[in-house]
Amino acid sequence: MIDSADIEGFDTHIGPKHGLNAIDPRELIRYRELIHILIWRDIKVRYKQTVLGAAWAIFQPFISMVVFSIFFGGLVKVPSDGFPYPVFVYAGLVPWTFFANGLSGASSSLTGQSHLISKIYFPRIILPLATFGARLVDFAISIVILFVLMLYYSIIPTAQIALFPVMILVTLITAMGVGTFLSALEVTYRDVNHITPFLIQLWMYATPVIYPVSIVPEKWRWILALNPMAGIIDGYRACLLGHPVNWAGLAISSAMALILLAIGVVYFKRVERRFADVI
Repeated sequence: MIDSADIEGFDTHIGPKHGLNAIDPRELIRYRELIHILIWRDIKVRYKQTVLGAAWAIFQPFISMVVFSIFFGGLVKVPSDGFPYPVFVYAGLVPWTFFANGLSGASSSLTGQSHLISKIYFPRIILPLATFGARLVDFAISIVILFVLMLYYSIIPTAQIALFPVMILVTLITAMGVGTFLSALEVTYRDVNHITPFLIQLWMYATPVIYPVSIVPEKWRWILALNPMAGIIDGYRACLLGHPVNWAGLAISSAMALILLAIGVVYFKRVERRFADVI
């Protein structure tokens, strides 16, 4: 027989949390093995029975770089802030591809794993978060190719490379904010699955991926910075290629990223209790 005194202090309450306290770091730590399993499963599923395997992580941004270099760099003569257009556009495509693929995967992470949600308890927010963990592997591979391309064009990183971890963090914050929001929304409205690719495509052209921020008139650049990915992409080019950092634009984009994260998490936790009923 277990005495009540023996289990004192071990009460566990499972219930909805609200606001920014919705993410409990201690709970995520307790479920870290599940996060690792989901990340590893996602990686294996994406490259299972493929001839090239993880090389596909390179091909998507690399082929896009070749196409953009031919049409925008060669024919249209889009400026590239004094850098060779291929390395300029690839420095923008690598983080953008990470963001776009993570966003696409996160938006369907709940509906794609409804069998888990309806059977057992775990922090549901783990599902969209694990999606970005898997995409980080692709990102790391693509970055290696970017450094090779920089070496080919004799571009040596400067001290601004120290900003690189910060840029990765801000990218993750932005992607997680939008991804958690879309994943929760798709549980109720399956139209999100069809809208997301279109949204990502429009978002790319509203972001200086294939063109520099410098072509936007200076008085309107603060509006461009309201798009968090605009300041982030420009920040990547600054830390990798060495052009001046636009601190004001980066600060605005970082603030917008935090706002998006707050909105995404609050909405996710607000509707989380209904997932098992409507999924």
